[in-house]
Amino acid sequence: MKPQFCFVLAAMLLFVAGCQHQERTAQLPQPQAAPPTAYPQQTHVAAEQAPSQAQPRSVDKIPVTPVPPGGVSADDLAFVASHKPIATQVGFATWYTAPYKGRKAANGEVFDKSALTAAHRTLPMGSLIVVTNLETRQSSAMRITDRGPFVTARILDMTPAAAKATGVYGKGMSQVRVDVYQTPKPIKTGGRWCVQIGAFRTETLAIHLKEELLRTYAGSNVIEFPGENSYWVRIRPQGDDREMAEHIAHHLHPVEGEAFLTRLD
Repeated sequence: MKPQFCFVLAAMLLFVAGCQHQERTAQLPQPQAAPPTAYPQQTHVAAEQAPSQAQPRSVDKIPVTPVPPGGVSADDLAFVASHKPIATQVGFATWYTAPYKGRKAANGEVFDKSALTAAHRTLPMGSLIVVTNLETRQSSAMRITDRGPFVTARILDMTPAAAKATGVYGKGMSQVRVDVYQTPKPIKTGGRWCVQIGAFRTETLAIHLKEELLRTYAGSNVIEFPGENSYWVRIRPQGDDREMAEHIAHHLHPVEGEAFLTRLD
């Protein structure tokens, strides 16, 4: 075989192999960024994660919202004692804990089960609240540092310390009153919003919904991610617009899972 012919044949084989590799790669889904962490019976929105490399970012990262050590300070308690609440909500509260050491809450700080903090779907991050157990009348001040609970008919998830301070820990779930005393940002105006959808039994259903959302809401940031024995989908409308997020949450009826409006900041 002539040297020139061998060189041409080798080049052709390399070209064909390269084309086949590109074709296979194009059919594979892009790797997802580290997802929010799921908890027993609910999944919390963690600090904003990077989307797939194949999907350009339409919004920037949510900054860290620090809270006092332990959740509340002496100044917080003095503020509560000298002011009236600016908003009130009544509903059922539960408690939760992190599945692994070093897990970050949605405010960007490491979750601390001994701190007086809680998760709420829509109150601004860092809000100062007082939770009163309507069954035992126990109450405690705490700060909002996380997102959830993503379960129908529940309005608040507390750390073990906060749950013990309000008498919720032993029972697991109690009806409470949440009095809001201070918010770093307005409650009803502005904000950065998204819709969290779950829980799906299979990853296939989550990916299918993600693809539908990308087609329907062009320009939105959508990711799917694994939770605790389930899969979840999150959609951030362009600009994190609240009106659009509310529209999606109210009109979206997935075959499986539920849609929850939640605030990121």
